[in-house]
Amino acid sequence: MAKIYTRTGDAGTTSVGFGERVPKDDPRVEAYGTLDEANALLGLLRARLQAEAAARGGAAAGGFLAEAARALETIQNDLFNVGFDWAWNRGEPAIRDEHVERLEGWIDAWDPSPLREFVLPGGSEPAAWAHLARTLVRRAERRAVGLQRSTPLNPASLRYVNRLSDLLFVLARRLNAELGVAETEIRRYVPRARRPSARRGGSAGLPGGGRE
Repeated sequence: MAKIYTRTGDAGTTSVGFGERVPKDDPRVEAYGTLDEANALLGLLRARLQAEAAARGGAAAGGFLAEAARALETIQNDLFNVGFDWAWNRGEPAIRDEHVERLEGWIDAWDPSPLREFVLPGGSEPAAWAHLARTLVRRAERRAVGLQRSTPLNPASLRYVNRLSDLLFVLARRLNAELGVAETEIRRYVPRARRPSARRGGSAGLPGGGRE
């Protein structure tokens, strides 16, 4: 690679796709820039899981933590390819259905237990990082939805970021379970008149299930 600095962006523009110059706040740049934020945070989480797995005696003893770290490395690479799709938006898509299906496989394999109630982001430190990454991925998805109004995007890339936020939610819960940290359920402030009767077996429930 050439020098890291080029001076070509000093006037507030950057190059996307095949050399097109756009403002640095262009919707495309905002969308894949948000992906970059999420990717950097996933790198922090991966480093934390690798350190924890090593402290337990390496990949074999690290068990799920080592497995999750390897998966995050794959996901980080995928996110660069999602960014390529959003920046270039022509030619053969980098993200395909098989990448989405891989995320779905991890979701199915890692989901620890049914939710009884919404949970607060947090618990163990790695789980808190996963929750924060989830919110950044959601933001990237919102930016992409806005971008798509003017620029058609690879549909598989949109499905990918949607599944990724689901995966990170599941990962956060699984990490808490693996590390022996209890989740904290939210306390609902329901007006007295709306509180379900215990005698009737009422339940507040989970509107929407907390996922999309």
